[in-house]
Amino acid sequence: MTDAWLIKNAELVNEGRRFTADVRLRDGKIATIAQSLEKDRDEEVIDASGLWLLPGMIDDQVHFREPGLTQKADIASESRACAAGGITSFMEMPNTKPPALDRDSLEAKYARAAETSVVNYAFYLGASNDNLEAIRALDPKSAPGIKVFMGASTGNMLVDNPETLDHIFRDAPTPIITHCEDTPMIDANLAKAHAVYGEDIPAREHPLIRSREACIKSTRLAISLAKKHGTRLHVLHISTADELALFEPGPIEGKKITAETCVHFLHFAAPDYERLGFLIKCNPAIKDEADREAITKALAEGRLDVLATDHAPHLLEEKAQKYDKAPSGLPLVQFALQAALERVFEGKLTLERVVEAVSHAPAKLFDVDKRGFLREGYAADLVLVDPKRRHTVTREEVLSKCGWSPFEGTTFSSSIATTFVNGQRVWDGRNVDGNVRGQRLAFDR
Repeated sequence: MTDAWLIKNAELVNEGRRFTADVRLRDGKIATIAQSLEKDRDEEVIDASGLWLLPGMIDDQVHFREPGLTQKADIASESRACAAGGITSFMEMPNTKPPALDRDSLEAKYARAAETSVVNYAFYLGASNDNLEAIRALDPKSAPGIKVFMGASTGNMLVDNPETLDHIFRDAPTPIITHCEDTPMIDANLAKAHAVYGEDIPAREHPLIRSREACIKSTRLAISLAKKHGTRLHVLHISTADELALFEPGPIEGKKITAETCVHFLHFAAPDYERLGFLIKCNPAIKDEADREAITKALAEGRLDVLATDHAPHLLEEKAQKYDKAPSGLPLVQFALQAALERVFEGKLTLERVVEAVSHAPAKLFDVDKRGFLREGYAADLVLVDPKRRHTVTREEVLSKCGWSPFEGTTFSSSIATTFVNGQRVWDGRNVDGNVRGQRLAFDR
């Protein structure tokens, strides 16, 4: 396995610029970016003429289900799907079984990832109503942040004690990331839906049950707590146009309160429930076409800072159950970057803005050490995109363990040609090299 590469004639997209150059990879790093580099004897050469060279996507929100739910997914399978999709680093959520609520459970996940992940990895510490001391004791270099579920979630992870919530925002040693939905409002909406439909609640009711009002109320609460305590807050998966006014447009530098949306909120909208049903049931819910357009515009102007996936796989037989039992979440990492790039081909986002939102911004937000940019001396986490090779998604190519994708049958305008992780080619456009191992993300704090 070589780690000496010369990428020739690529169109680099980095820090707001697009330019053609050659890139030399050595010892896991970007060694040189320059014009007309000559091949060294031990190098393998890739002619990237006509291809875009981007820093690998850093997905700050995934659920890989290990430990405890590995019939749906595991770190090995989902990291391979990441590699095929141009995602070179992931940050994984704590709501596994058992949940990552203390140092030992957190470190156990890191140890497992070191054995099986083909891309780079990090894991959030979760918050609960009774782990405040573990939060206070967290080494800021050991996790990207603390995940607070301010809405319904898996297991003992709904933080609904007002005093505990206040103390978490006051004492957190890392950024706080929040899932914002108001559970009492959701419960009341669900009861109304049951009164009308019984057990046969249709998928189209999901955004009415997990309503925009539930999102707005919870997001306002998170922001008020962050402002009270001066907390570094990142609000996940914004799904409504109504929440956008709560955030400021402009560069991420200097912001203490930031927000993220996800690829499925740019791609799907309420009419898709008729076609896809519970396959696109997720929390928060996919909402109206007007929300989709407003979210895309807000991402373009920097009011939304980060674009991620909230990859959350479930088995098809689980999704085939009635509303109350059909779990929320969908597998996304393998085709997320291609889905995002569709907005570029449509003229709704610039390529430079997509790169900022999927690579630069998460690196800045979480203080990721020397990743997320095409810079000499930085880790060689790279993706080559072919903007002219169209790609129609089939079930047979899905690498996620659940074995399906909501994008099946979708034709994307681009293809992921090659993915490098720490200077090693992990995806060649056809296959994942399962011998590659990612590294634990380091946080420069």
